[in-house]
Amino acid sequence: MNPNPVASASSTPTSVSSSSSWFSGLVRMRSGKPTVSANNTSSSSAGEGPAPLGGRRNQLHGVLFKYGPKSVQVAFKTGDFRQQVIFIGGLTDGLLATEYLEPLSIALENEKWSLVQPLLSSSYIGYGTSSLKQDSLELDQLISYLINKENSEGVVLLGHSTGCQDIVHYMRSNSACSRAVRGAILQAPVSDREYRATLPGTAAMIDLASSMINDGRGMDLMPRDADPEAPITAYRYHSLCAYMGDDDMFSSDLTDDQLRLRLGHMSNTPCQVVFSMADEYVPDYVDKKALVERLCKAMGGAEKVEIEYGNHSLSNRAQEAVRAIMDFVKREGQDWDDPWS
Repeated sequence: MNPNPVASASSTPTSVSSSSSWFSGLVRMRSGKPTVSANNTSSSSAGEGPAPLGGRRNQLHGVLFKYGPKSVQVAFKTGDFRQQVIFIGGLTDGLLATEYLEPLSIALENEKWSLVQPLLSSSYIGYGTSSLKQDSLELDQLISYLINKENSEGVVLLGHSTGCQDIVHYMRSNSACSRAVRGAILQAPVSDREYRATLPGTAAMIDLASSMINDGRGMDLMPRDADPEAPITAYRYHSLCAYMGDDDMFSSDLTDDQLRLRLGHMSNTPCQVVFSMADEYVPDYVDKKALVERLCKAMGGAEKVEIEYGNHSLSNRAQEAVRAIMDFVKREGQDWDDPWS
């Protein structure tokens, strides 16, 4: 899910230079979002929130490394520890995608965990020509890198918005490296389909996407009006917008059996669902409390965290998000047995 209202989430590590570099010029694809910089680090405690350093916020000190063969496959890591929280953003997301990542990185370092923010082929405007399957493959490459190059002792996956679908899909894949996942956190697992259904023209575009797929043109691009933010294939549009499309995992109109079919395998992994009770991308007709209850039940009893008045990205409740995430990491991330020992 895109927090903007649109027609829609290995080489040796290299330390980021303390001088200005191309990395400091990476910017969010959304207007008004901060520039990512690796020049400084915040020094306040997570409980108090990050203090501006030199009058500037949203700055993290860490390492940028390459985890796969594609040029986009880089990740930014804060903290130098053998257990990592991997953040997977939603549509149009990239580095520093949510306001809580900066205070979260500080809180994790205090508990000797690293925060890893990967770029995937689907990051920024790449989501329209990618898929959950591709994201899953690249996530597995990242975890493999952390295991083999960083001696990782296990990871916790943290998904925001459409990144939650990535986690669910990855854990279903039973990839070898998925055994390194100690726990999964789904923050804002909401329905792209239900949100996009509120936008004009969606029904006609779904029909067009279905027709293109039936004609063997699923990887062809849809008309620009389908998604003004990014080029999007017929397959990905159908996946996001159609009933029971591949991305359709959290819709309120799915039956309990359908939810269990899509989410039931998550019962094998400690899970937390962090749901914003004022999420602007959940239509008004949806009973949020009933939905989050059903999602947690379908996942075999996942931990439920309801954040009152929280918006989709929890930019207005960042500290509550950090507390909930850290409580889960400290509780479920411990006492983990190495699956390869």
